[in-house]
Amino acid sequence: MAILQREKRKQLSKKWIAGGLLLACLMVISSVLLLLYPFASKVKDNHFIGDNPILFKGAQAGNAIIEGESVYVPVSFMNSIEGNIAYDQKSNSIIIATKDKVVQMPGESQTIYENGQPVELQFPAVTAKSGELHVALDAMLAYFPIQFKVLQESNAVWIQQDGQHLTRGVITGKDAHAEKLRLRTKASLQSAYVAKTIDQEPIYIEKATDDYLFVRNESGIAGYIEKDLVKETSEEVVTIARDSNNPVLPQLDGPVQLTWEAVYTKNPDTNQIPAMPGVNVVSPTWFELTSADGAVKNLASIDYVNWARNRGYHVWGLFSNAFNPELTHSAFKDFETRQKIIRQLLNYSQTYQLAGINLDIENVNEADGPLVTQFVREATAYFHQAGLVVSMDITFISGGNWSAFYERDKLANIVDYMIVMAYDEHWASSEKAGSVASFPWVEQNLSKLLDEVPKEQLILGVPLYARLWKEQVLAGGNVEVTSTALSMNKVKEWLITNKIQPTYDPDSGQNYAEYYNEAEQATYKIWLEDELSLRKRTEMAAQYELAGVASWSRYFADEAAWTALQWKKDNNITKK
Repeated sequence: MAILQREKRKQLSKKWIAGGLLLACLMVISSVLLLLYPFASKVKDNHFIGDNPILFKGAQAGNAIIEGESVYVPVSFMNSIEGNIAYDQKSNSIIIATKDKVVQMPGESQTIYENGQPVELQFPAVTAKSGELHVALDAMLAYFPIQFKVLQESNAVWIQQDGQHLTRGVITGKDAHAEKLRLRTKASLQSAYVAKTIDQEPIYIEKATDDYLFVRNESGIAGYIEKDLVKETSEEVVTIARDSNNPVLPQLDGPVQLTWEAVYTKNPDTNQIPAMPGVNVVSPTWFELTSADGAVKNLASIDYVNWARNRGYHVWGLFSNAFNPELTHSAFKDFETRQKIIRQLLNYSQTYQLAGINLDIENVNEADGPLVTQFVREATAYFHQAGLVVSMDITFISGGNWSAFYERDKLANIVDYMIVMAYDEHWASSEKAGSVASFPWVEQNLSKLLDEVPKEQLILGVPLYARLWKEQVLAGGNVEVTSTALSMNKVKEWLITNKIQPTYDPDSGQNYAEYYNEAEQATYKIWLEDELSLRKRTEMAAQYELAGVASWSRYFADEAAWTALQWKKDNNITKK
């Protein structure tokens, strides 16, 4: 009996040993699996929201509407690409302005208008869906550097831009566990997944983290996958062939040296205008907005143009908004009225053989800044098509109606030149006497402006006038401050008459003169615009590598002004 029991115990021990070994193997295998695939989530999320998602720059940008062969996207989305689409309520139209075209797309119409000429489509270019205006992508291809395709399975509309970089790759997960081949919402196996992949599946690589890549499959669905399961195969750049319609504009030899010709009622006698060495552009103030329906006053003179051209000057006719904020709002708010203004200016430019248009829009309500930008956008497209250089006058950056409305960064992307009117630091009705444009004030504001306007587009406006200030003590002891604008010649006459020798004022960087009139009990002060100040202003423009200088106005200059304003040959200027 003892021997039998011992044999049974031996057999039982072998079974326990075998079972223990099996259990140990299972535990090792489970530990390895847990180590490799620790709590991998089996939750599946949707990558896109809604039907026909718009895929743009690696993210969903709303949803499209697909009707038959036509794909429509919200106007707000298209405007986010270029920012040159406006809605005109009066005509219920979408307005697109490119470098040389203004396109009107009336709602629910298969006819659009390019620079006023009808173009027939096979589908409505603009439609209202779900309370929002949508535009047909096929109609946009002629005006935007984009391409699109509708992706299979997801029905996503993938929009790509010219110059966009794409990195292609393939999944290399032949022996990888299925959990690792899933695209995750985060760089972790514990996160939900949005799609499965297979070995050798083509993908696009969009970004990298420490151990993961963010990739997109050919259905547009994207997620994270471990780096060692992806192989990069190629780099490519989206290239969209478009018709080249870059305008051919009149070219200047060297930097711009412009002077404005102030024309208020009649043109000057050109026989009385002295030589202006260095000047290559004259800009007479000929055109002015006169009514809310878009009528433009015309003071242009073909005799003046012939005189200017015979002397090698380019003529940039100036158009102003009459510095009237209410009139500007009324005339600029509707597409039809803007077009009327532009057509008149185009007609005048052809009649008088102009080389350019100078836009002088001032004193506008801040809320109407976008209307001004839209007018400039539309006008520039027409002017460029007509071969006209477009410049725009702006102020330094400040508040109020005379400055805050300018969308300087947007305007700089539209026009050829921007001319900063770098004067009136102290204006005619200032309560304190001071320089028209002291050098510290100009340089400080110029530095700020160059953050928004490229230097190669910016022209420095300089004053040819000075203000003679009178500080007079009144009865009761109060001091009354008044001023009179004087030309350079009148300043010299005043100095000679009063036997005053100017002295240099380091605070303003200008010559300064002061005179006390005993009989009037008044002190006269003047900060001079003379050869010294004009030369220094030109040197500042050269130092900052600006596009040139512009002087207000020709009438105030003396003969020495033009020599002082000439750009020295050793100055390097970046021309646009």
